[in-house]
Order: sequence, then C-alpha cells, then structure tokens
Amino acid sequence: MPNLWEGFGLPALEAMACGTVVIAGRVGALPEVVGSAGLLVDPTSHIPIAEAMARVLSDRGIQHQARLAGPGRTARFRWRNTARQVEALLEQLV
Repeated sequence: MPNLWEGFGLPALEAMACGTVVIAGRVGALPEVVGSAGLLVDPTSHIPIAEAMARVLSDRGIQHQARLAGPGRTARFRWRNTARQVEALLEQLV
C-alpha cells in the first residue's frame, strides 16, 4: 500500500490480520495503523518501495514477524472498541 493518500487503511488491517507483510506509505493514517507490524516507505519514490519488496521476499525474519505481530496489531482496531470510544466521547459532550 505505497499510496500517496489513504483515509484509514482497512486493506492494511485486513492483510495484517492474516499475517501478511504490509508495505505502506508514510501518509494519512497508515503509519498509525501499521505501526511496527509492517514496513513504512516513502510512497513518492520507487526505490524504497522496491527495496522493501526485496526485503520481504528475501528475509524470512520479516515474514515471521508479520505473522506474529500483524494479528495483534489489528486487535487494537476492533469495531467494538471504536464504538466504546465514540460513546465515551459523546457522553463527555452531554
């Protein structure tokens, strides 16, 4: 996902939930969503994107890390948690 813009990053979350390595641009919400569970790159340059892709293909450690960290990272973004946070915020406003 080396996008130039991404609103939230649901495709990145879906991939991480499956234990897939995510390469994402350092834009929008992607750095917050992906965190250290994936690789963040400059989306305006093909060189860092290509280097990240090569690392993912050649480094089994990165692949292993993604399988372990991805599902845990996505647990932070459950709909139930979001609903509770919105509810708490609304209660503060009343």
